[in-house]
Amino acid sequence: MARLLLIEDDPAISDPLRHALRERGHAVAAVRSAMTGLQGVLDDRPDLVILDLGLPDLDGLEMLRMLRAVNATPVIIATARDDEADIIRGLDAGADDYVVKPFTAAQLDARIRAVLRRGAAPANGPAPLAVGELRVDPGSRQATLAGTPLELTPREFDLLHHLAGRAGLVVTKRELLTEVWQLPYGGADKTVDVHLSWLRRKLGETAQRPRYLHTVRGVGVRLEAPGTDA
Repeated sequence: MARLLLIEDDPAISDPLRHALRERGHAVAAVRSAMTGLQGVLDDRPDLVILDLGLPDLDGLEMLRMLRAVNATPVIIATARDDEADIIRGLDAGADDYVVKPFTAAQLDARIRAVLRRGAAPANGPAPLAVGELRVDPGSRQATLAGTPLELTPREFDLLHHLAGRAGLVVTKRELLTEVWQLPYGGADKTVDVHLSWLRRKLGETAQRPRYLHTVRGVGVRLEAPGTDA
């Protein structure tokens, strides 16, 4: 069972969806505005948020950006906006998945389970990875820098873990899109760039003054400990 927060202003969608997800064993709270939803995430700490974009008080993408500034709760966008540009904007804003209306409760439930599996700690999982003072533990899905926990979204953690597992090697954006985003036929490089920018900020560095994440122009990115010769 997962504790879900549904942020959807249309009761014709919210009420039956909440009922269907409860039938599948989830505990579901529902609100109808962005700011109420944002406060609900911070106060109640749900396992996952289902977010509509067309909200009455604030666009859902703006709410998501505000949330991502302070919180890493997984978010699935559920919206009627089906343009590729909208999907890219949603993922770049920090969503963990994006589903277009109309969809069935069974499909949404499968996506919920997939997102939460990425955030679950497997028993007897692989050993933590250490790169300099950076430690990435796939078992607990926690990362620390010099002993200080990093507040990462599930996607940011997956990205950092993939790079840490290839420390010292140049990893292409195509590889990252395939292995981290599961997009075997390619995708938007901007998606990778945005998430790398967020990782750099959380690691206390910039693209101009890198410490761990080094861009190799025209090729990809390399994660290595500070002071390591390339």
